[in-house]
Amino acid sequence: MENLIPWSRLIAVIEPHYPKAGNGRRPYPLIKEGTLMDATIIEAPSSIDNKAGKRDPEMHQTKKGNQWHFGMKAHIGVDAGSGLTHSFTTTAANEHDLNQAANLLHGEEEFVFADNGYRGVEKRDELKDEPVDWHIAEGPSKVKEPRKHPQINKTLLSIEYMKASIRAKVEHPFRIIKCQFDFIKTRYRGLMKNDSKLAMLFMLANIARVDQILRA
Repeated sequence: MENLIPWSRLIAVIEPHYPKAGNGRRPYPLIKEGTLMDATIIEAPSSIDNKAGKRDPEMHQTKKGNQWHFGMKAHIGVDAGSGLTHSFTTTAANEHDLNQAANLLHGEEEFVFADNGYRGVEKRDELKDEPVDWHIAEGPSKVKEPRKHPQINKTLLSIEYMKASIRAKVEHPFRIIKCQFDFIKTRYRGLMKNDSKLAMLFMLANIARVDQILRA
């Protein structure tokens, strides 16, 4: 194995693109001036057919739209320029996205784009002094009426479309780990082991993204 893939050379390739597991900030060599943040739910087995006869106590259920989900949530901060994940946290599925926003900043960004689940983020005590321009999407109810008269509300809709197009990159790491790596359901009980699993998957997703950039 050492002859095929020398460990020191592999580490040299991986380390610059390795997101920090848990909740710390990590300077990132390819970071530009902005961060995109989002979260996704990862289902956990809801069966109680196990030795304890209980569902995983560290997972939780939450409602999204009209559907209930049981599992965990992965929160990520992504470089707006390259689309690489620079930080992430893991929580139970019922954790509000706003609670993890401060852990998804690397501290040097000038702007942040996020969906409407992060509305009010700039007023939170841990973030109100951050020198960051927040660009948060309006909720569906705020753009429902303007969409009926697009010519009259052209400016508002253009701004929202611009926000959505920039935020789109934050979905790519989720697509890679769920669709390409098939991590749509937790493999272990408890958050810690799944956190470590996700750290590896986001690191590999970064390498896949860098490969795409280099090929382009």
